[in-house]
Amino acid sequence: MKVNPPDPDRGAPDAIIIIFGAAVRPDGRPSQTLLHRVEAAARFGVRFARPLFIPTGAKGRHGDAEAVVMRRVLTDAGYPAADIRVELTGTDTLSSVRAVAAMVGGSTPVYACSSAYHLPRCLLLLRLAGVHARACPPPPVPAATSRWLRWYWRLRETPAVPYDALLMLWLRVSGRL
Repeated sequence: MKVNPPDPDRGAPDAIIIIFGAAVRPDGRPSQTLLHRVEAAARFGVRFARPLFIPTGAKGRHGDAEAVVMRRVLTDAGYPAADIRVELTGTDTLSSVRAVAAMVGGSTPVYACSSAYHLPRCLLLLRLAGVHARACPPPPVPAATSRWLRWYWRLRETPAVPYDALLMLWLRVSGRL
């Protein structure tokens, strides 16, 4: 997917699209999950005259940081580097939300992009952090993913949602957000 070249005189972004990270393969390429998330964000971004992408994710076990790998996919798709602001400190969903909450503000609409099973937690945490985010259409489930694996990821979110929500509330109440 390629986008039109940007007009440098377009001004401020008209949308902020936060892309939550996933694993990077040992050879430095994005995992299928990461690639699907970035591709979904890139497809969504064409709706706007000047989207600002914020890929988030620190360096994991392999290759570059998740955010750096996502920036590469976005620039390969035709988005200018000036419209991509990487967030390199997020090691999990909660820390990524804390970092991007400090980066966004104002009246520009904010959208969260992640996998369908992960998106509800991202949106909840962003809203608890004071960012009124909306959902970017999630990527379709790859045909190669088994039903059991999809259920594993959904069930994995079950304890993570209340756990992270309570942590985020505690961070707000204690003034650490």
